[in-house]
This record gives sequence, structure tokens and C-alpha cells, in this order.
Amino acid sequence: MQYRTLGRTGVQVSSLALGAMNFGRIGRTTQDEATAIVDAALGAGINLIDTADWYSGGESEEMVGKAIAGRRDDIVLATKANMPMGDERNHRGSSRRWLVTELDNSLRRLGVDHVDLYQIHRWDPSTGDEETLSALTDLQRAGKIRYFGSSTFPAYRIVQAQWAAREHHLGRYVTEQPGYSILQRGVETHVLPVTEQYGLGVLVWSPLASGWLSGAIREGRDVATSRSAAMPERFDTAVPTNRAKLDAVERLAAVADDAGLTLIQLALGFVTAHPAVTAAIIGPRTLEHLHAQLAAADTVLPADVLDAVDAIVAPGTDLAPQEKFDTPPALLDASLRRR
Repeated sequence: MQYRTLGRTGVQVSSLALGAMNFGRIGRTTQDEATAIVDAALGAGINLIDTADWYSGGESEEMVGKAIAGRRDDIVLATKANMPMGDERNHRGSSRRWLVTELDNSLRRLGVDHVDLYQIHRWDPSTGDEETLSALTDLQRAGKIRYFGSSTFPAYRIVQAQWAAREHHLGRYVTEQPGYSILQRGVETHVLPVTEQYGLGVLVWSPLASGWLSGAIREGRDVATSRSAAMPERFDTAVPTNRAKLDAVERLAAVADDAGLTLIQLALGFVTAHPAVTAAIIGPRTLEHLHAQLAAADTVLPADVLDAVDAIVAPGTDLAPQEKFDTPPALLDASLRRR
């Protein structure tokens, strides 16, 4: 396992991080299965576990808490807040009112007195940066969080938050968690250069592109993954963007074969090769999935393989731009771009 410094924090984290989104009803993973996955991940050298309050309505945090009981101090523990936690209109977002309340809820579910990294799951257009950063700074000073970061923020919002922290003399985001894979390279254009400029640690989610780069989705096979059952429109190969993804997967599989790698090793080795990236978050649903992904822990791709990837999916290109979560609101709502 490789280890890297998380931004400018001085904290050493593994280049593969364990994501717990599939723990609980989302991935139909039981507590025993989740504990076995955590045991195997820690045994392989992973020391960063990432979850969120929103995953299975808090069930993921509860399962992580039980799985790490008795060994908390050896783990860099990260969670997130901001997404809706029920129908109550104020049980979401990035206001001081909600973050102070929900962090206590997360600590209770996790069974810990602090988290190492508390992340804002999505940018909240209705809440000012000063409001959010002042709450996070106070929570940090209270010892409930060690650091705080953002997740899936557009590049200009990452910059604005850094400026707001400086202007108001507040703590700043020290990490960003963007979606990044061979098939979705748009963050290379703006987000990753900004994180490098500000010295942020980068924890990338969906490096296997929702399973497209797992090896399970190939030409001539029925698509039968858990993700395809939940979001069939993203896997229907009659849709042009999905067809483009499948065509790219076939060409990437040939590159992996020629290099003596699995497609998973190629995919994870690709994202961790970028100098801005600290770690790739893997989200196994089973021990089998975990072991297949751990095989990429020491994968270092040579220049010719990276060049071959660039020839298939050009740098900065998203093959499915409509699937991104950091699109500026004005591009989605016509009323926001008209007087």
C-alpha cells in the first residue's frame, strides 16, 4: 500500500480509501459483511474510511462505528453532511443550525467523540460561505472535528470558499472530494488545477465509474450490476453516451490486457497517478469486490499506458457530462440565466 500526505495537514493516508456507501440497505450489506470488509481493508493497509450521514439514512455510519470499535485511533475517519435527512426542510444543507446538530448525530451513530475529516457533501447555494465556514471552525475548535473539506464543489466555489476563509479569518477547507475516472475526466480541466493551487488533499469517488470499469460490463454481456438495477438509464447502451462509454471500455480492456493488468488496476492506477490526487475511494459491496480492488494498491502505470488511455478518452473529457453533480445551477435551470 502506498501512503501520501493529505493536502497540507501532515496526515498520512493510504492511496486507496474505503468508502462505506454500500454498507446498509443501499448495498444490501449486513453488519457482519461490513465488518469483514473493514477487517480486510485495514489488514491490507488502508487507513482512511469515508462515509456520510446520508448513506442509507445513517445506517452506514452505524455499521462503520461497530466495525471500527476498539481501533478508532488507528483510522483516519471521514464523514459528510448536507444531503437531506428526512422530509423536514431544515434537516439538510450547510447552515450552522444543521451542521452543529447533525455532527452530533453522526458522532453518536459512529460511536466516537470526533471525526478526522468532516466534509460538506455538496455545495449549498442557499447558504453563504461565511455561515458554513464559521460553524465548521467552531466545531474544529471544540475538538469534534480535526479538519474539514468539501465534496463535489465546482472549481469556482472551491476558490470562493478559500477567499471567504481568508477574508473572515476562518478555518478553510483542506480537502475536496470530486468524482473522477477514466470515463469522467472533466475535473482535470478546472477542479484539480485549483486543488493543486490551494494545496488541498483530493479524495476521488467513483474511480470505477459506477462499475463501468470493474470488468463486469463488456460488449455482448447483459448488464446486471446492482448499480444498473438502481439506475437503468445510465447503463442502457442504446443511449449515445452509454454507447460511448462501452466503446471506451472495450478499448481500455485491450490496453489493460497488453499491460498485464486487470481493468480495475488500470482504472485505479490511472486516477492515483494524477499528481493532484491523494487517494481513490473504493466502495466494495462484497469481500470479493474488495480483494479485486486491493490488487491495485501498488499499481503504478508507465507513461506509455497513460498515453494509451489519453488516446481513448482525451484529458478533461466527460463521456457522460449529464451525470455530473457539480454543474452550475444556471445550466440546469433556465430561469437562472435570464433576466
